Amino acid sequence: MRPFVMWPAAVLVMATATLRPPPVDAQTETSVTGAAAGVFPAGVSYLGVPLNAVELGMGLSVAGGWAAGPFQATLTGVSALGLEQNIEVEGAATSSVASEPGTAIFSGTCTVDPGDGTPPVPGVPFTVAVAANPDGAGSLALTLGTTTLPAATVGEGYMTIQ
Repeated sequence: MRPFVMWPAAVLVMATATLRPPPVDAQTETSVTGAAAGVFPAGVSYLGVPLNAVELGMGLSVAGGWAAGPFQATLTGVSALGLEQNIEVEGAATSSVASEPGTAIFSGTCTVDPGDGTPPVPGVPFTVAVAANPDGAGSLALTLGTTTLPAATVGEGYMTIQ
C-alpha cells in the first residue's frame, strides 16, 4: 500500500514543478518602444486606400510568448477624391513570438478607424514585426486581419528593442 501512496505524491510533485514559473533570472523580458515615422514602398494599399507613410507609437514588454502594452499607428494615404486620408490603428499587444536580437514580433487586437467617416472597426487582430537598428531607424511590418502590408522603412524618430 505504501507504493500506491507514493505514486500520487510523485505525480503531485511533478505537476507542481511543471506549473511553477521559471526562476526570475530565466525570464527574459524585452522592452519595445518607439515614436517614429516611415514610408511604405510604392503600390501598398489598405481598405482600398493607397498608402505612402506610417507614424507609430508603442511602449510594451514582451517575454516568453506574452506581451503587454499599447501599439498605435497612423497609416497615411490618398483617398479616391485625392485628399489625404489617415487610417488610425489603436491596439493592445497580448502575445509575442521569439525573435532575433534587435527584432520583436507581437500581436493582439486593435480598433481600425478607416478615416473616411465610417464607424471604427473593433476587434481586428494585428501582428507587428519590428526591426530596430542601434541608431533608432529600422522597419515595421504590419498585418491587420488578413491583410499583410509590406514593411515600411522607418527613418524618423526612434525605435528601441532592449
